[in-house]
Amino acid sequence: MHSVAVFCGANTGNDPVFAEQATLLGKTLAERNIRVLFGGGSVGLMGVLADAVLAHGGPITGVITHQLNDLELGHPGVHDMIIVESMAERRTLLIKGTDGVITMPGGYGSMDEHFEALTLAQLHQYRKPVGLLNVNGYYNPMLAMLDRMVEKGFLKADNRGLCIDAASVTELIDRMSAYEYQAVKKWL
Repeated sequence: MHSVAVFCGANTGNDPVFAEQATLLGKTLAERNIRVLFGGGSVGLMGVLADAVLAHGGPITGVITHQLNDLELGHPGVHDMIIVESMAERRTLLIKGTDGVITMPGGYGSMDEHFEALTLAQLHQYRKPVGLLNVNGYYNPMLAMLDRMVEKGFLKADNRGLCIDAASVTELIDRMSAYEYQAVKKWL
């Protein structure tokens, strides 16, 4: 992988482990010289991630909306900043311009971005790995829901497999690096 989009919260959450893992992810990606594309923010896990990438000399690009930039939420240390009109345009640039997607703990926005990437992967419009960093089991209920979707016939098992989850940064990056696109015959 040469580049990944990282989706994560504009808040840090209430457990210090979230920020610790964002720092570790940023450091690891920088050390592997993997360009990070992120939401451009200076706050929350986004800001922690960007700080770590910058501190370790890694390449990073922010994609932020005019609205958020006007609120002075853009990361001042990120010089490669793309300013767009809408969240939809932001999401599209982040997903389609990368060799993979990693979602860390976050809220509605992170979920929107993660499921957009999975939907595009299911439709064969995104043929790269879609990873979920399941810090301290944060996403266990969501992963159980994905399994329930398979159980109830709303999601094919092959498509459930498109969501690569791991509890550690290294395991997730290694699994994503080993990903090989496989077209499934019946994708819906």
